[in-house]
Amino acid sequence: MIQKLIKTEIEWKKILNPPQYKILREGGTEKAFTGKLLDNKKEGIYSCVACNNPLYSSKTKFNSGNGWPSFSEPISKDSLIVKPEPVIGLDGAEVLCAKCEGHHGHVFFDGPKPTGLRFCMNSEILNFKKI
Repeated sequence: MIQKLIKTEIEWKKILNPPQYKILREGGTEKAFTGKLLDNKKEGIYSCVACNNPLYSSKTKFNSGNGWPSFSEPISKDSLIVKPEPVIGLDGAEVLCAKCEGHHGHVFFDGPKPTGLRFCMNSEILNFKKI
């Protein structure tokens, strides 16, 4: 089980830049095809910018053509919280970091085999560490 990182909104505002805060704490989304990690093809690990929780391996990254970095599965089921969103026209669920509970993006059920999942994440809230 992951130990939670709890901070006040004032503390989050001190450590996150405005775009990161908008996405992580307010559920925002970066503009499609603008993220710094969209075309990253290096081998490594993607983690949460707010708490360094490892989330995805580059081995599960794929080009979904939708404008955001996409992954077929997380490093661990325990690294994320998947929260169903009853939004008309959205056939997916919200994805939060399990450690800091920051909004990262959404998961959809039209990804590649074998998982059939497409985790679409905002580049702005991901760190990448080359291995």
